[in-house]
This record gives sequence, C-alpha cells and structure tokens, in this order.
Amino acid sequence: MELRTALKKHFGYSAFRPLQEEIVRDALAGRDVFALMPTGGGKSLCFQLPALLREGLTIVISPLISLMKDQVDALQASGVAATFLNSALDGTQARSRLRGLYNGEFHLLYVAPERLMLESFIEKVKEWNVAQIAIDEAHCISEWGHDFRPEYRELVRLREILPNVPIMGLTATATERVRSDILQQLKLRDPQCYVASFDRPNLTYRVVPKSSPYDQLLEFLRTRPNDSGIVYCASRKTADSVAAKLNADRIPAKPYHAGLEADERSRNQEMFLRDDVRVVSATIAFGMGINKPNVRFVVHYDLPKNIESYYQETGRAGRDGLPSDCVLLFSASDVVKQTRFIEEKSESEARIAREQLRQMVHYAETRECRRTTLLRYFAEERPNESCNGCDNCLNPRETFDGTVAAQKFLSCVLRVHQKSGFAFGLNHIVEVLTGADTEPIRQRGHDKISTYGIGSELKRDAWQALGRELLRLGLVEVAPGKFATLQVTEAGRAALRDRTPITLTKQVEKAAAKVKQRAGEIECDEALFEKLRGVRRALADARNLPAYVIFSDVALREMARSYPTTPAEFRRIPGVGEQKLKDFAEPFLFAIADYLQSNPRQSFARLTNYVRAQRRS
Repeated sequence: MELRTALKKHFGYSAFRPLQEEIVRDALAGRDVFALMPTGGGKSLCFQLPALLREGLTIVISPLISLMKDQVDALQASGVAATFLNSALDGTQARSRLRGLYNGEFHLLYVAPERLMLESFIEKVKEWNVAQIAIDEAHCISEWGHDFRPEYRELVRLREILPNVPIMGLTATATERVRSDILQQLKLRDPQCYVASFDRPNLTYRVVPKSSPYDQLLEFLRTRPNDSGIVYCASRKTADSVAAKLNADRIPAKPYHAGLEADERSRNQEMFLRDDVRVVSATIAFGMGINKPNVRFVVHYDLPKNIESYYQETGRAGRDGLPSDCVLLFSASDVVKQTRFIEEKSESEARIAREQLRQMVHYAETRECRRTTLLRYFAEERPNESCNGCDNCLNPRETFDGTVAAQKFLSCVLRVHQKSGFAFGLNHIVEVLTGADTEPIRQRGHDKISTYGIGSELKRDAWQALGRELLRLGLVEVAPGKFATLQVTEAGRAALRDRTPITLTKQVEKAAAKVKQRAGEIECDEALFEKLRGVRRALADARNLPAYVIFSDVALREMARSYPTTPAEFRRIPGVGEQKLKDFAEPFLFAIADYLQSNPRQSFARLTNYVRAQRRS
C-alpha cells in the first residue's frame, strides 16, 4: 500500500510531518533509526505506521504506565490492534493479552523496560514474531540526560537477545552529548539519524516578573476560561497550595506529584485528560506522562533548574499544533533559593548545576529573542529576525546607556579582590556597592575601599540584574571553585580601561508585566465548535475515553469552519481515517445539520499552516 494512502486510511492525515516519511521508509527497510523530534512533532507515528504495514509485532518501550494506556486507547479508536502489559492489569487481563500475543493478534505491544527485561518475559518475547523494537523517551538511557532512569541501561542486552531485530530510538530532547550516548548505549548499527528542528512555532514564550504569583496566575487563567493547562511548581507544598486556591476560586484543579498515593495521582491525571479539571499543578521534579494534545498553556510558577527541563515541560503545550502559551514567572529570589540547594552538592555536581542554572537565568533575563536562545542551547541557529512568538520580539525591552553603572560594578569586583586577595559572590559585591553595614563587610575592611557605597542610586535587585547581565555579556565570569564567586574578564578590564560604552537592558516594571491574550486560533464558527465539543464529550464518556481520543481540537475546528454534511466531506477532515469515519461520522454530521437549520454558514479566509499541511495530498 502506498504510504500516504495508508496514512489517511489508519490515521486520517493526507500528508506527513517533517521527517516522518523518511523514518517510516527506513523502518520498513529494517534499518536501525535514531529520531530526535520535538514534542508534538509526531514521533509515535514513525513506528506505528510501519507496524501496520508489515508482518510481526512492534514492541514499544515506554517508561510511563499512563502514557501506554493513552497511546493504546488512541490506536484502538483508529482501529489498530494494539495492547499494553503493565502492573495496572489484573491477572485475567494480562493472561488474555498474552494469549493474543502468542496468537499474533496484535501489531503493537507497549511495555515498560523493567518488565521487558525480566528473564521470564524475555523467554516469552523470543517466541513472538518481533519485527521491530521502538524505544520511546530514549534520553532516559543517558546519565547526561535530564531524566536518567537506570532501568533503561538494561536495554543494551536487547541487541544480544534479538540480534536481527531493528531498533528505533526516539526522544524529544537531547543535547549532542546525550545523542551520542544514546547511540552508543543502544548499540545501534549504522543507524539512520534524524534530528528535526527544535522550534515549536505555535508556542509563545513569555517571562513575567514575579510579584504576587498566585494573583498573576489567577488573572492569566481568567482570560482563558475554556482552556486547560499545567502549572509547574518547585515543591509539593506549592503544588498542593496552588490547586487548593484555584478550586476555592472556582477553577477546577488537581495536584500531581510524587508525594501523592499512586491511585490519587492516576485519578487526578485521568480527570485532567478527560477535561473534568482544567488545571494540574505539578512538581518540576516529577514528569507527567501525558499525551493530551490540547494543553493550551504551561505556566512555570517557579524557576526550572535547567533549560532542558524547561523545554521538555513547555513542550507539553500545543501538541495539536494550535497556538499555546508558555509563561515563566521569574524573580531573583528563586535564583537565590536554587543557589542554596546547589551549595549542598559535591563540588563537581555543584559546578554543573550552577552552569545549568546560569543558562536558565540567562534565558529568563535576556533581551534577545527567546526562541533563538532556546534553539541555540540545542545547537540550532535561526535567522536573526523577529519570531513574533515571544515577549522580547512582540514587545522589545528598552535599553539604556549603562556604562557608568557597569564601570562601578566592574571596579567593585576588582577592588574587593585586591583588598582580600580572593573573589566574592554577586550578593557580597552588591552589598558593598549599596553601602550595606554588615559584619562580613566590616570584618574584611570592604567598608574602607573606594567603591563602598558608590551604587546607592540603585536598589539591590537592580544591581543583581546588572551583575547577571554583565555575566551574559562576558565582562565578568564565575571563578573556578565550589562557590559562585565573580572575577572580571579580559574583556571587562578592556571595557574599563578604554571606557567602552555599555548598553544594558531596563528591568521590566512589575506592574506593567501583564500577559496578553493569545491570538491566532483556527478561525471557525465558535458556537458550532462548542456544540461539537459536547458531542465529542458524550461519545468519549460513553466509551470511557479522554475526549481527544475521539477527535482533536484541530479536527473539531476544521468541522466548524467547513460544515461537512456528507460522509465524503467528513472524510476530508484531518484525523478522520476509515475506522473513525465508520464509528463517529453519523453523530457529528447530525449535529452539524441540526445546527445549520437555525444558524447561517459563516465563511473564513485564513488557514493555519498545520491544517494546510494536513489538507495537502
């Protein structure tokens, strides 16, 4: 069967996303493949479609039980013979599925790495006709990754156990170091490597100065009364508190973190997937294995520890390609908190953690395009032009001539070092500049140096922001050692000596830092869209499934802009394959016809790139 015909038949799409077709062809040719594609880029289809087009079983290794169920529910709704085996099943269910596997009834099996690598399970696997192994979240195998899982290390044995079975490794986030580690650990043979762009053009990135975080969050949510999303918090206590306050303010919310009983965590996630609650407040430390495509926003209530985690977490927004928001509430006090935690680590760990935190703070405080900053972290460059999808491009921050203030700061770093013979940290430099009367300053005689108190015109947080900007500009650097002390670089000494003009960025006024409402949704008949959401919800509840398994928001919006009234017209909607046409066309066509009896058709000119791509043949 021609690939695009199969794509439309099984998944309802007329065109592949970037790199999907090439990966599918390599998989069908029996090659080992490594694919790095951003969240929402369509990784799953790269092994799901080949599984339907050849004999044998594809084993998908996934670390999260909830994600397995999600994917299998979606596949079964599309008429695909898929199953999973995990601890959530009782004995009868597990035995029934095992029988089906021995009888060759399934195309895909989802399983966790620790179960797959049990000797008793491996013996069973050897008796099945395994055609491919797909390792999802492959970055978990690398100690350099942000989510290392020791059980993934065992997967290296698969090469010996099933020597002739091709392996596909897939991940959404991996630096170059992690990528090479994955290839080595999985022992991929002459693999075809695909690295998609890390850019998520439908996401808008904003950093908002943190003043009253809960009030800021509440104001943001009230501008989006029909949207659902995730709020990431640094602690379990904060996650619990945010959920409780939101419920008190009539915004349905649930917490999600490792401190909850497994049953409660699973129940809270299920309620979010089914749109019974709008918001989940989750700890940064605990990953959420969710496959919900219509997460319209991700808010970071606290500062993430590193850019990789931040990218992964923001990537849970807008998986369906529709416009979605990523908001980071940022304050210098969050940096201080994290620095304290870092100082408790060993010297080597602390050095890495400090560098990761420095990069995260640089992202939060930069005046450069945020998309450019994020992509550069993953060694991807983009044109030096506005992305029209971050606060710095949409509302460029003001700059000022900071030459005198920078000279004061650089001179203070040099004078303090000269007086004591060793370097000091940012906070101490700021206290000297602002003339603080503290025991450490008096004890070291820093109240006697020429730069003591010369910065009283600025507040402490302004000097701290200025110091961090000079770090970004390369005029000061963090000296080697366990503690984050500062020293002036050669470039900084030259700037002082030559009186080089230095342009700095004005701090954003907290009162003015409001999050604007999102624009750019697929234009459609909003009243019909809401009616179709009701139909989708009823069908999903009847089948005990999340609503998006029936159809995505993209599909519903396309229905509400093109008003299909016949099965042939309905089949052209993105996401409508043969099984869904058979199962769901009738109730949606009836709802559209009923709506048109009392409402006129509207016409819409604009299509998003996403929908346009799905319409291409």
